Amino acid sequence: MDRFEEMRNFVRIVERRSFTKAAADLMIPRATMTNAIQRLEERLGTRLLNRTTRQVKPTLDGEAYYKRCIRILGELEEADGLFRPCAPKGLLRVNLQGMLARMFVIPALPDFMAEYPDITLLVADGDRYVDLVHEGYDCVLRSGDLTDSSMIGRRLMTMNEVTVASPAYLEKYGIPEQIADLERQGHRVVSFLSGADDKPMPLDFTIDGVVRQVELSGPVSVTGADLYIAAAVAGLGIIQVPHYRAMADLKAGRLVEILPQYPPEPMPVSVLYPHNRQLSPRVRVFTDWLGQLFANGVEGLMVD
Repeated sequence: MDRFEEMRNFVRIVERRSFTKAAADLMIPRATMTNAIQRLEERLGTRLLNRTTRQVKPTLDGEAYYKRCIRILGELEEADGLFRPCAPKGLLRVNLQGMLARMFVIPALPDFMAEYPDITLLVADGDRYVDLVHEGYDCVLRSGDLTDSSMIGRRLMTMNEVTVASPAYLEKYGIPEQIADLERQGHRVVSFLSGADDKPMPLDFTIDGVVRQVELSGPVSVTGADLYIAAAVAGLGIIQVPHYRAMADLKAGRLVEILPQYPPEPMPVSVLYPHNRQLSPRVRVFTDWLGQLFANGVEGLMVD
């Protein structure tokens, strides 16, 4: 096993915090991974990893060596691309926001696979915060504001949003005509918990070009986009969502738009990847493909 392969193994263990997960990612036996790290530590004359029954963490020397490995491996891959251009290949692990994936990304994926047949995709979906490095993903697609400074975000587009509630809910609480009616009529919201801190997101409205946030309470909080819509349809409160998510329910009369003269601030859609990692060719072509996919525009979805 050469030194560059030793570095790749070590980097993956640090990022996954596990010999077993790292070995599975790189598709090599766990014993091979363990022996390689033992030889590496013997050659360097220092302990790089602290091993417990629950987790593997780098030592201080291991952290320093990890940072050097990241830079060296990135430069090596970039150099190979300059002098030995070839089609991107290998396993690409991506995590996509569920509804965006089902409605737009997955239907177009055959085109990507036809263009890059040597790339194998592992696709997961979700709305929660994802630790790319420790969970082993190469990139994620998410909607909303970017708050994680350890990630690089490439904005793909922004989405129109609407404020909606069910007919039964509006019959009970009244149809607000102005922002002040939300508190005056005692309106409630379905709280959407997003991000690592699970802080409820307030409603926001654009008034004469200025965004105003309104915080209302409610009996139900959710952590998933599908649950958010379902709770509104069930009459549990007001929600704000991208227009494309609510289109079917609006057309069917299960939801009604309110306060259309004060639209929510458009929601950005971005692809994110770790800031300390050189983009591999397969990540680069996938993120470029996503950018082109959304740049083509989808009715009711894109603002710019």
